[in-house]
Amino acid sequence: MASKSPIRVSVTGAAGNIGYAAIFRIASGAVFGADQPVALNLIEVGPGLNALAGVVMELQDCAFPLLTDVVATGDLDEGFKDADWCLLIGAVPRKDGMERKDLLGINGKIFVGQGQAIARSAKNSVKVLVVGNPCNTNALIALRSAAGLKEENFFAMTRLDENRAKSQLANKAGVHNSVVKNVAIWGNHSSTQYPDFTNALIAGKPATQVISDHTWLKETFVNDVQKRGAAVIKARGASSAASAANAALDTLRNLHFATPAGEWHSVAVLSKGDYGITPGIMFGYPIRTLADGSWEIVKGLPVDEFSQSKISITEKELLEERATASEALGLKL
Repeated sequence: MASKSPIRVSVTGAAGNIGYAAIFRIASGAVFGADQPVALNLIEVGPGLNALAGVVMELQDCAFPLLTDVVATGDLDEGFKDADWCLLIGAVPRKDGMERKDLLGINGKIFVGQGQAIARSAKNSVKVLVVGNPCNTNALIALRSAAGLKEENFFAMTRLDENRAKSQLANKAGVHNSVVKNVAIWGNHSSTQYPDFTNALIAGKPATQVISDHTWLKETFVNDVQKRGAAVIKARGASSAASAANAALDTLRNLHFATPAGEWHSVAVLSKGDYGITPGIMFGYPIRTLADGSWEIVKGLPVDEFSQSKISITEKELLEERATASEALGLKL
């Protein structure tokens, strides 16, 4: 085994569908590299603890060379102890016909407790990625509850939307999705998020040049990406699991390794006012990870009138979510 110190990853909802689809790939080295040992802190509640025992048995049965140890627990402080990364998946799932706002009151309390426990028990340098929906506002709740930790180390996942958008652009253009780059997801991981095709590249060329059907881009593409989650729920009878896990791991990898020159990836971070967005909401931006592990918002991208109109809609929703969550939890978010 490599001599590097292990990266300790805490995962909530570890026995759920998304957690189950994610943790074996983390343990295998698929996220942090083939020479990077990892340790797993797996967190579940209630009946999930029984299933978690089976997951631990499966991890043992995989005999992963890079997996140094596994902690399985229902205790948040034990689960977040010494964590380098916290992957917050556990949340009440969105069901068919349920509005995202219905989840705020239910899940908000969960993320208050998790934020407090992370601040008590994880490393001061810990990075936190929230996947459980509504992930932007849940991330804000966790951030505000984690006194003393760096705001810039909290993230909410928009990579699933980015992956969906890349796939649809590639399909329309008749190319492989690997040649689709720089698709920014602005705003909320919800049906208001804006998949920005105006700055995207397909095989090095502007997407708007490669795809001449701009009506399709503005209407069908944007609408289909925004509503893809609902389409999966309708088809599957359950929310996205494998694709969500894949996107979460893509995000960890994107934030761990430096971004290739000229490229960016999408994740929601705490707005400081970039691109005119109201400060203090977790907003999806185009992000570039630097060699030292820090990140920056990509500056100076052109935002045309169509894009601005879409960005304003998702900003408004996030402000409403923050207000609703603040009232429901009795917190100043």
